[in-house]
Amino acid sequence: MVKVAILDDYQNVSQQFIDLKKLSGKYEFKIFNEAFANEEEAIEKLADFQAILIMRERTPITKNLIDNLIKLKFIITSGKKNKSIDLNAAKKRKIIVCGTDSNINPTPELTWGLILGLARNFKEEIDNMYQGYWQTTIGVELKGKILGLIGLGKVGSQVAKIGKAFGMQVMAWSENLNLDTCKELNVLPCSKEDLIKNSDFLSIHVQGGERYKNCITLKEMDKMKKTAFLINTSRGSIVNEDDLIIALSTNEIAGAGLDVYENEPLPENNKLRFLPNALLMPHIGYVTAENYHIYYSQMIECLEACVNGKPLRIIE
Repeated sequence: MVKVAILDDYQNVSQQFIDLKKLSGKYEFKIFNEAFANEEEAIEKLADFQAILIMRERTPITKNLIDNLIKLKFIITSGKKNKSIDLNAAKKRKIIVCGTDSNINPTPELTWGLILGLARNFKEEIDNMYQGYWQTTIGVELKGKILGLIGLGKVGSQVAKIGKAFGMQVMAWSENLNLDTCKELNVLPCSKEDLIKNSDFLSIHVQGGERYKNCITLKEMDKMKKTAFLINTSRGSIVNEDDLIIALSTNEIAGAGLDVYENEPLPENNKLRFLPNALLMPHIGYVTAENYHIYYSQMIECLEACVNGKPLRIIE
């Protein structure tokens, strides 16, 4: 019987999407609902498993972890890319790594939830409603404002289209900006400096990694309008978190809407939690029933295919 670990099920919902009883004759499953305290604990708890099913970029699957899990044969992740997996180490061990499809639309939808929440002071007004207060802030309209996008790929393009529907002017920058896409969407290509100086709402939609690490620091935030809002639903490392805390604390910018952080889950004592102009979500940009159905059903599909010697959606 193949021993399978389901990692990163923080919400304890995997069994809503996987019929474990139906698979029990062939596989022995164990679900991990909590993040491992450290890599040593992960090695200890996962030592006996031949397969692990993981959520993209939650538990780091490092070379050290791979080298120590001597029984491991299959790693199956949500999504078709996962930078938290050391693919070279897996390849040396002849461990097969597979992925799943995913929906693009949940993250743009959440991005607009954050933009609207910032523009109309959702956090403060909701809190005040429960305290018995009425109309305590003045919001701003989106029409005519400048939406600046760092990244105009699949997610950024959807955000741009919705911005246009609101009557916003849309600008974009990235290191590999596609000018044809800009023309197609009627988005103004610009330099990073112009984007930062002119945007009323600056939203990030590039991949994580070294290329964009610390792309936004206090230097950039000092150049933003004091009335501007920063939105990050991409990766926490793209914005320097310590600098962001300074900028929000000193009202260098008006506010920030965040769904991603340098360390996740966000520590309870992180200063972002205590800032009135920070609208925070717990990395739920991809957390929808539709996406989870795809993830978990295709993880099992990949698992069955691997066990049968015909792996699907291999990541190399």
